[in-house]
Amino acid sequence: MQERLIHPNEKNYFIIALVISLLIYFWLVSTIIGIFYILLLAFISFCLHGIWLGRIRSNGVKLTTQQFPSVYSKVELLCQRMNINTVPDIFVIQSDGMLNAFATRLLGRNFVVLYSDIFELIDSESEEELEFIIAHELAHIQRRHVANHLLLLPAMWLPFLGKAYSRACEYTCDRLAAYYTGNLEASINGLTLLAIGKALYKKVNRGEYILQSRNEKGFFIWFSHILSTHPPLPLRILELERLAQYLASYKDSSKVDTITVEAQQ
Repeated sequence: MQERLIHPNEKNYFIIALVISLLIYFWLVSTIIGIFYILLLAFISFCLHGIWLGRIRSNGVKLTTQQFPSVYSKVELLCQRMNINTVPDIFVIQSDGMLNAFATRLLGRNFVVLYSDIFELIDSESEEELEFIIAHELAHIQRRHVANHLLLLPAMWLPFLGKAYSRACEYTCDRLAAYYTGNLEASINGLTLLAIGKALYKKVNRGEYILQSRNEKGFFIWFSHILSTHPPLPLRILELERLAQYLASYKDSSKVDTITVEAQQ
């Protein structure tokens, strides 16, 4: 079932990026100075990433069985469903009003970082939306998107290719998160709140929002799209709406107890 949910563009762009990256690596290692540059860039990148993540680990609040145990238990359950053997470290950081979350990796350890304004959904009736957002980040780990970043690094710097691959990965993770959480409506709501915030997302006319994205056209809109690592939110919502009947047809009761398909059309 999972293979059916992987966006086809992810596979296509991954193959192209892998071939290009390997060719660049082979060319660099064929010269002594090339090897030096690879090692230098890898070392600098590793140090900067480690310092940045170190600030998060030293200041953020880590979810455990004793710290927000109800959310942590849901993460454990999602990891079981998604066949993620080791539960990643989950940190919540203060976000100054920003709604975001991301997955990252260091020295073989996976991390998921949740911005506090998203995590505050646990104090509302929107815990299922939070579960979708967490599952989306876990899907990045399951699909090894973070682990593959270094392998694909040369191609990721090429104009448009790296961004196109990243957008395809986002579509895949949306699909997987909707499937494994088993609630398509909450999944779509999770994307909608990223567009307008926690207070108003349930009041959004979803059909009008999607129609708006179809009507807003032009060179700069197109150009901003191809330069972005994430697809526009209306397109991500539309992709999930199209999955309603698909998920209902292929639901796997061994992994997901119930698929909710009453998404607004």
